[in-house]
Amino acid sequence: MDKLTEYPKLIRRILSEYVELCNRRPNGDIETFLILDESKKHYIWMNLGWQNGDRITGITVYVRIRDGKIWIEEDWTENGIATDIVRAGVPKEDIVLAFHEPKMRQYTDFAVAS
Repeated sequence: MDKLTEYPKLIRRILSEYVELCNRRPNGDIETFLILDESKKHYIWMNLGWQNGDRITGITVYVRIRDGKIWIEEDWTENGIATDIVRAGVPKEDIVLAFHEPKMRQYTDFAVAS
């Protein structure tokens, strides 16, 4: 598998499926969408809008590709986006749970890159 070609496609597919699922039950006041920076390999699933008079703005998932690995910078999904990425065939040693402090990553089943 050519990581530089396949990993971006995989991340786009997985995140697109999640956003599509969210948009099946749309909340008229909150938008759910993807922000993709293909040249720098950043992928963001975001929500934006209003709920009960409060501004809603937040990143649900932020993934980027860095040094040949998939770095999960933010993940507020129930089961973790890493689960979907592993199911798609990416080895755990190519996934960094970057939302964990570097010294704590050694206690996960994933890459320890700092």
